Amino acid sequence: MSPPGPLHTDVAILGGGLAGLCLAIQLKRQDPTIRIAVIERNTHPVREAAFKVGESTVEIGAHYFANVLGLREHLDTEQIRKFGFRFFFSDGREQVDRCTEIGVSEPLPTPSWQLDRGRFENFLGVHTRELGVEFVDGATVRDIELGTGDADHRVVFKHAGESRQARARWVVDASGRAAVLKRKLGLAESNDHDVNAVWWRVDGHLKPDEWSTDPSWRQRCTLPNRWKSTNHMCGPGYWLWLIPLASGAHSIGIVCDAGMHPLDGIDTHDKAMDWVRKHQPRIASDLDDPRHELQDFRFLRHFSHGCREVFSGDRWALTGDAGVFLDPFYSPGSDFIAISNGYICDLISKDRAGTDITPYADIYQQLYFSFYRSTLTLYQGQYPLFGDAAVMPLKVIWDYTYYWSLLAPLYISGRTTSLTVLGRMREAFTRAGALNEAMQAMLAEWGRLNTRISGGAPAPMDERELDQYGIDWFRDINESLSAELDDDAFVARMQDNVVLMDRLAAELLAGAREQHPGLNDHGLGALVEDVPAYANGLLPPQWYGAAAVPA
Repeated sequence: MSPPGPLHTDVAILGGGLAGLCLAIQLKRQDPTIRIAVIERNTHPVREAAFKVGESTVEIGAHYFANVLGLREHLDTEQIRKFGFRFFFSDGREQVDRCTEIGVSEPLPTPSWQLDRGRFENFLGVHTRELGVEFVDGATVRDIELGTGDADHRVVFKHAGESRQARARWVVDASGRAAVLKRKLGLAESNDHDVNAVWWRVDGHLKPDEWSTDPSWRQRCTLPNRWKSTNHMCGPGYWLWLIPLASGAHSIGIVCDAGMHPLDGIDTHDKAMDWVRKHQPRIASDLDDPRHELQDFRFLRHFSHGCREVFSGDRWALTGDAGVFLDPFYSPGSDFIAISNGYICDLISKDRAGTDITPYADIYQQLYFSFYRSTLTLYQGQYPLFGDAAVMPLKVIWDYTYYWSLLAPLYISGRTTSLTVLGRMREAFTRAGALNEAMQAMLAEWGRLNTRISGGAPAPMDERELDQYGIDWFRDINESLSAELDDDAFVARMQDNVVLMDRLAAELLAGAREQHPGLNDHGLGALVEDVPAYANGLLPPQWYGAAAVPA
């Protein structure tokens, strides 16, 4: 039998993981006649649970999977509905029920899910084939030759022991950290965020609601659903995640500032467990149960990275980890897949309609990088703050508010490519970006002052329950993400959101100054000096710990 001939296709997607398969589905939903080939290294079906990380979704990614790709039924029936984020400031503490806890007592209105990545990607692989995509699994890309002018690109790959090639008008690198096109073109770019991670999966689910026999602690939630949250166990310079998977496993990961917790102290399972016994002894007690048998263990050094170019007028693009990756805290990975895939689909659609895409590629890239850089500020220099039970809860509220005020509604409303609306929102984005940049610097300074006063000692166990669901405006802004508005009403809503950010920034600054009158506010005070005082704070008094609520 002679080997298969070359593939002739409109779009060759290099990588059939989450980013590549979702892009194929989105392109087919946009234009069922488009020809797509996905070239994937792994052979399908892949193993469930112990496969890949990136299991927690937030609002943009969840909307993308459920609504843009039309996969809501699979998410509801085959994955776990997420019970929000939850944070415990529990470094070195066995009695987690006596630590500050942030979370929701009831689910917020906008849904999200915990993804068993193996199960999800198997489903996506089957679905792409049903849509008519040429999904070549068990294949390895060997070379890429980019065409010039209107000439097709050529991809050489090995499959079933044979050398094959695909000719395509478009090439999209979705190969993850293999980054085949990114490496070929020398597009790699570092960023100033030095963090490492280790992760593993175990059999069975860990049940945080069983960490205490105290009835009042158990009744903080309407149902015993803490285990369905993405649980963050926080300490200075690190956080540990706990994410349940629908196949019956639990995902555990440690993410650390490289200078505060070196990777060589956690880069094997035995080392990682010794580290957990020291820093999160209650988690170690659960994991030492023989019922939680180890499934896998992996680590990644210096995982955060940028890229010099992701969208080209020469009909190539990068998406997912092949382009940029920020940090798993707040789970933005699937968000940025959703945003980049949306821009790529729009560029391909315009190209197929005969439009010159070069100016659009430039504009979309500027927008994408601006979203990446503004989100990166949430992480850079912030890891020392993660164990501060006084300041970190306020940072969490601020970071959520920033995300829900502009980027999340922009995406969920389908306006990331609406240049007219984006032009009208330029002032709001500029204002919000300046507020956030100054806020992140001020929060870090607040934490440094707290550490200096405490001498690095852990915060006292104050048993605070910080219920995000009980903050009316916070719950309302989450619910408003799905509001259907015309352009005028949408722009007005975004402007109102920035006014809310002004108020919150002024209140947080007042709280910081009350604790530390000589605080360096890094310019935040100048930004909010004209924000009027309000009789009632946006946050309940307990959110400020020992500090009084600003009036």
